[in-house]
Amino acid sequence: MSAIAATGCLLAGFSAPILAQNNSGLTIFSGVERPNQLGYYLDFGGNRDQRDRYRLRVPSDKMELGVKTFAISYPDYYDGKFDVDSVEVVAEGQSIPIDEVVWNKPDRVLLIYLADPIEAGKSVELVLSNVRNPRWGGTYYFEGRAAAPGDVPLPRYLGTWIVSIQ
Repeated sequence: MSAIAATGCLLAGFSAPILAQNNSGLTIFSGVERPNQLGYYLDFGGNRDQRDRYRLRVPSDKMELGVKTFAISYPDYYDGKFDVDSVEVVAEGQSIPIDEVVWNKPDRVLLIYLADPIEAGKSVELVLSNVRNPRWGGTYYFEGRAAAPGDVPLPRYLGTWIVSIQ
């Protein structure tokens, strides 16, 4: 009986960290207040220097106004690579047409310009496919902003994705 219990503890101990690397999980000490932490999922495990797909989620309560542009900024120590031709925006399960995706490397920001604005109050998923994860594992803070349609679109803070790469 004790052998079965020990085996169960070992298996649970090995599987839990592997599963925790794919999504945002529980973050205790981050410097980002809990209401500002956004959820994400890494489809291929978040392994360093490997291809991955990032699913950056914005809940409906953060979408207080309509959105025409998303801006995702990242830290200067993130040396991953984005594929601007492999970005998708999904609102309430439906793909939203994109006008253009611009990767501004000097300013460390990925800009997603939508063909039509997304209405307020809808949950959104920003899908970044064919991403090359950074060479080094670690924690990377991706900050999300959104600009409403209009003459002078001022981006407003949506929250922060605290992405872990192993």
